[in-house]
Amino acid sequence: MRKENREEYVIVLDYLPHGYPFDDTPGYKKTPIIQCLGEMHLTLLEAVPKKKAIIKTRDKIYIGEGKRERVHHINGRLSPDKLTTSAKAELDYVLTKFVTEKEEKYVEFFNKAPPLTTRMHTLELLPGLGKKHMWEIIEQRRDEKFKSFEDIKKRVKLLPDPKKIVVKRIKSELLGKEKYNLFVRK
Repeated sequence: MRKENREEYVIVLDYLPHGYPFDDTPGYKKTPIIQCLGEMHLTLLEAVPKKKAIIKTRDKIYIGEGKRERVHHINGRLSPDKLTTSAKAELDYVLTKFVTEKEEKYVEFFNKAPPLTTRMHTLELLPGLGKKHMWEIIEQRRDEKFKSFEDIKKRVKLLPDPKKIVVKRIKSELLGKEKYNLFVRK
């Protein structure tokens, strides 16, 4: 993976100080595990902490090049089926925070989303958005670009909360439930 494609920071979703409970490895050989989400590319990662590092859920940890304070090494990408129940529960909070902090990026998606095929539009891949909402969004963005999630809600009648729609889609992509990824790198 090229350096510009690597995650620099991750958010801790779950910390397993005694490794995975379902692992058959003898207890004395187990290593602690951090399940985390990359901040830039929304990549699920598995990391091993340094020996005396204090790790808490929702901590932001540096994993980039150079000296790392709390992470010894990255084991690699984390399969969605290995996510603990606690990590899955944390995803909602962490993703809502990400989408809120990067609102411009996700509003821009509503402004620029292209058709996928002649019969299907990218906007239709968002949960709760059908043809009617899609056409209304397209008409509204022709007149003037959307400025915020609030602006989208105001101008598109009966649209579910756009922030929640994006969070739900990202979570679904992270858990491997989608054919096409709009926001998460495969």
